[in-house]
Amino acid sequence: MSHHCELCHIDLDRVSVRRGGSVLLQDVSMHIHCGQLTVLIGQNGAGKTTLIKALLGQIPHTGVIRHIDGRGLDIPHLRTGYVPQHLDFDREMPLTVRDFMAASFSRRPVWTGIGKKTREAVDNALASVEIGGLGDRPLGRCSGGELQRVLLALALNPAPDLLVLDEPVSGIDRNGMKMFLETLLHMRETRHMAILLVSHDLRFVREYADHVVLLDKSVLAQGRADEVFSSPEFDAIFGTGAAEEKEAEL
Repeated sequence: MSHHCELCHIDLDRVSVRRGGSVLLQDVSMHIHCGQLTVLIGQNGAGKTTLIKALLGQIPHTGVIRHIDGRGLDIPHLRTGYVPQHLDFDREMPLTVRDFMAASFSRRPVWTGIGKKTREAVDNALASVEIGGLGDRPLGRCSGGELQRVLLALALNPAPDLLVLDEPVSGIDRNGMKMFLETLLHMRETRHMAILLVSHDLRFVREYADHVVLLDKSVLAQGRADEVFSSPEFDAIFGTGAAEEKEAEL
C-alpha cells in the first residue's frame, strides 16, 4: 500500500441530509484517506447514494466536508472523479470510444473532427487503464468491464483528489471484475488520491479494503474489514455469519 500522503484526507464532520420530512443521512462523520481504498457498505436504502451525492456537491447537506493536507490545513477546491454503476446510452449510436472520450476532453464538437492533442490525451487516458487499443471500437460493442474502464479513464482526467465509485463491478463477470479491481488497486499504489467505493461484494471488501464504513443513515461501525465484520452492528444489519455465507456462495 502506498504511503505517499496518507496524512491527507477528506474529512466528513456530522454530514446530514434531509428531504421534506425524511432524514436520509444523520451526523455522518468519517475520514477518507489518500492512498487508501475506503469501502462503503450497507443495505439498500442505507444512504450510500445520498452520501455520494453530498460528496459530489449534487445535493444540499448540513455539516462540513473538508479536504485536509498533512499539516491539518484546508486544501480548497476538492477535485472529485466519479464512476457510476451504469452508463445509459443508445448502443446503436455510431459513436466510438475515442469520440465519447473526446467530447469531454475538448470544447470542440466531435463532429468537426478530433485534434491531434485531444487524440493523444484520449489515447493516453485509455492506455492508463489498460484499454489503449479500444479507441476505434464502437461504444455499444464494449463489454460491461470495458465500459467501466472507459468511465474510469474519464473520471481520472483531470486527476482527482477523490475518486468515487458506485458499485463499479456490478453485473461484470468475475474475470472482468478482477481486472478492473487490479487496475484500481494499481491507481491506489501510484497516484496521490483517496478512493471511496460502494460495494455489496463482502469477499472483495474483506480482501481489498483498507478501511470499511458500515452505513445505515449514520455510521454504525468503521475500521478494518475484520473489525467491522465481527461487530454487533454488522450482525444486526446483515445477520450473523453473513460475510462467511456470502463468501461461500462466490
